[in-house]
Amino acid sequence: MAAPAIAPQRTDQPRSDERTERDRPWNVIVWNDPVTLMSYVVFVLRKLFNHDEPTATKLMLQVHNEGRAVVASGPREKSEMDVSRLHAHGLQATMARD
Repeated sequence: MAAPAIAPQRTDQPRSDERTERDRPWNVIVWNDPVTLMSYVVFVLRKLFNHDEPTATKLMLQVHNEGRAVVASGPREKSEMDVSRLHAHGLQATMARD
């Protein structure tokens, strides 16, 4: 006599490790360059990300002193748009995960 067939379990939800990887936010990184004025970087960060003056200045100084700064974080599509907007304003930017 053959063993009864067991149907595979149906799962509508991804495994927790799959969900964690997919849901991890993307970081938008602005890179230092030798020509862009610091005041302009502050202006762009305030305009695009609604950072207040002290936050935008802190991020600009981090870019200037350390060569880069994470200026925003979020889902992939939004981060891609943010990088594109930074490029349109003449800043060097990329996105990455931690």
